[in-house]
Amino acid sequence: MIRTAITKSGKVKGLPADDPRVTVFRGIPFAAPPVGDNRWRAPKPCEDWEEVRNCYEFGPVSMQDQPGVGDDIYCREWHVDPDIPVSEDCLYLNVWTGAKSTDEKLPVLVWIYGGAFQWGYTAEMEFNGERLARHGVIVVSIAYRLGVFGFMAHPSLTSDDPMHPTNFGLLDQKAGLEWVYENIAAFGGDSNNITLAGQSAGGASVTFALANPDAAKMIKKTSVFSGFIRNPFYSDDIIQPKPLRTAEANGEEFISFIGCRSVEEARNMDSVAIRDAYAEYAKTHPRFVPCIDGVYVTEDPYRMILEGKTPDLPMFAGYTKDEFVDKLPTRADESVLKIKADIIEKSGVRYFNVVENSVKEVAYAHMSNNRRSPLYVYRFASSIPGYDDPGDFHSCDLWFFFETIQKCWRPYNGRHYELARRMCDYWSNFIKCGNPNGAGYDGKELPQWKDCNPDESKYEEMVFIES
Repeated sequence: MIRTAITKSGKVKGLPADDPRVTVFRGIPFAAPPVGDNRWRAPKPCEDWEEVRNCYEFGPVSMQDQPGVGDDIYCREWHVDPDIPVSEDCLYLNVWTGAKSTDEKLPVLVWIYGGAFQWGYTAEMEFNGERLARHGVIVVSIAYRLGVFGFMAHPSLTSDDPMHPTNFGLLDQKAGLEWVYENIAAFGGDSNNITLAGQSAGGASVTFALANPDAAKMIKKTSVFSGFIRNPFYSDDIIQPKPLRTAEANGEEFISFIGCRSVEEARNMDSVAIRDAYAEYAKTHPRFVPCIDGVYVTEDPYRMILEGKTPDLPMFAGYTKDEFVDKLPTRADESVLKIKADIIEKSGVRYFNVVENSVKEVAYAHMSNNRRSPLYVYRFASSIPGYDDPGDFHSCDLWFFFETIQKCWRPYNGRHYELARRMCDYWSNFIKCGNPNGAGYDGKELPQWKDCNPDESKYEEMVFIES
């Protein structure tokens, strides 16, 4: 087993996972700490080290509201530790590998967590990469800056570094991807077989990377879980990127809100004070999220995908049955507005799934643009158990794709475990070769999953339900 690896910055040592045939390296730095003068700047290379670095613990959680406080569905689901370390010094990644030697060239999954670009972290239980590693996939999860630390824009930042004016969280993701491309061979991985994947804001991050030529050239396949989120009836403040000038005006307002006269003065403030001030600011102002900065982000990536402007790569995408269900406006003509989601009518009110509609819009664009790489679409419609009767809520499919439901508090039974095994089978096959079909972990052939085929102009989706 590979228990130590030599990266370009120094040697790292990992630990056996629960399955000792897998090694996990936690908390490998991939960039310099974005603190002090590095706050609100593009990530810089980390310093080399001479001694073996013990990578046994996850790095601190990116600066955000304290996780695990409260009893909302996500606190119950995975944000269970209110004492998890939170720090601006957060640019670390984790690697799960089952390789026995460095020459195996195993396929690589690079994972980006979601959380509306405000919350989330690699240490969440559902993101444990061990089960995928048992399938012969190397899993890498990357941390990135969030909220005001990751996405604040300001005219002085633009004039100071016009090539990296903002979108520091996206630049962190790109730096992590570059680290994987340059170092993953030391863990037995193939840098020419990288799948970039994420869920929700992490899935949207995948589309930002696809739309950037420098990032896209390192990617061979993508997986977008509930990351296409566009309501055709209104403009979303978080998912739909705004112009740089709009983001800069928001930054100017925030610097004034915290009582500073300049960004330089704000760099000297305590990070917790900034975080807490941002929580207050966000109650009455737009949050800081990716914007069209004209450099890393030149256009809205969702529109670019619909228009066939992004690289033609194999894609694995989908949605859950009950996420982001919204009302259709009165007298809305769904045919004119190209609503493709199933319309549900209750008590005279019509509803549709925003993510379903967005995914299907991408699928139909894929076919009309005559894309040659396959697009595999899924619908997750299992029966999620629990006293809260949650339905198939946003993010619930993650336990299944990572096959980590044994870590969840919910009373899952054997049918759910079987579904998780099958979903992990499909995803690991796709990561390996761009096609989810083939044999599962037990060696048996999986039920056929058809792609959205432009030759037949036919929309297809795999429905995941417990059998």
